[in-house]
Amino acid sequence: MGKLKFYSYSLFKVKKISFTEKDVNDIVQMMKEAKYIVAFTGAGISTESGLSDFRGKDGIWTRKEKGLPPKRGKHFDEVKPNTGHLAFVALQEMGILKFLISQNVDNLHLKSGIKPEMLAELHGNYMFMKCIECDSRFKREDIGWDREIHGSGFRTEEQLDHQPVCLECQGRIISSVVNFNDPMPDQEMTISKKHTEKCDLMLVVGSSLSVFPAAGLPRKAQRNGVKLIIINIDSTPLDEKADIKLEVSAGEILSQVVAKLQENN
Repeated sequence: MGKLKFYSYSLFKVKKISFTEKDVNDIVQMMKEAKYIVAFTGAGISTESGLSDFRGKDGIWTRKEKGLPPKRGKHFDEVKPNTGHLAFVALQEMGILKFLISQNVDNLHLKSGIKPEMLAELHGNYMFMKCIECDSRFKREDIGWDREIHGSGFRTEEQLDHQPVCLECQGRIISSVVNFNDPMPDQEMTISKKHTEKCDLMLVVGSSLSVFPAAGLPRKAQRNGVKLIIINIDSTPLDEKADIKLEVSAGEILSQVVAKLQENN
């Protein structure tokens, strides 16, 4: 299923805009006409919760490449879902959202109320460890994994004798978080491709669309003739091919979209 890689693009300039009522109505109309909507989210949806992004103009990796110290936000344990996350929960409850694909490891989609069977976390989840043998997932506390004692458990780190093992098969337990050059999780990639092939509208929120292979999914959807809405504070390589592109924060506009859909439900 490939390995996690970042590709740098020279992105064309897009004038910064604020959204209008027409923008909201256009998104609502596209959603009403769609039969199978899939969402694709990146770090930008979580910045309103206080987390740093990665590939924005002041993101962690952007600053690192410029030789600048990172501007770190809050830790994952300190933040709560914001209005953008909650908008997706509302779309789920109305039956409008069929599936959500996320690049985020912050656990905020699950914490907000997205059903596990409705979500593929392509880059893992910091709350979960997984077995490299049988792919079983466990919360850290359920297997007694203490990061102060057992380390982060990344795949590339040496396995320690005292680290917990899989409760199902006694295999090696590692962090579910996917680092650069780690293999992508087969199950999550397979189900994400399945839903990408079924969708007729993909809503991309908070992603720079530059980290692969995940970023290949919106491209695949666009090539298949799927309608594409991109909401991201910065430009992306797919902006010119999107049906709607808005360079705005996600929370407020998604909340207004949900409110209008609820009015008509």
